[in-house]
Amino acid sequence: QVQLVESGGGLVQPGGSLRLSCVFSGFDFSTYFTGWYRQTPGKGRELVAGIVGSGGPTNYGHSAQGRFTIFRDNDKKMTYLQMNDLKIEDTAVYYCNVRRRSTDWWGRGTQVTVSS
Repeated sequence: QVQLVESGGGLVQPGGSLRLSCVFSGFDFSTYFTGWYRQTPGKGRELVAGIVGSGGPTNYGHSAQGRFTIFRDNDKKMTYLQMNDLKIEDTAVYYCNVRRRSTDWWGRGTQVTVSS
């Protein structure tokens, strides 16, 4: 059974930091693209950061550039999103994603709330 489980969300003040984690089970994801997406009410799911299976090349949404870092540990079957200098507009449900070709697997999401 393929399963992705996120953790690390919570309430944080503007300028604070959080680290999101995603653990994979049920498959070998070492060659698959992984990413973090976020979604706010009334909007579609937005790519925040992505990383290829090798753990090298990365891709970031404009709002994440310079503030967020994605990395992965294939031995531990985990991927992470380090979020620094959080802003109110970062408030969203964050989802872990694994992609192979056009097939996607998703976690259930973790809530990140940035508020004074």
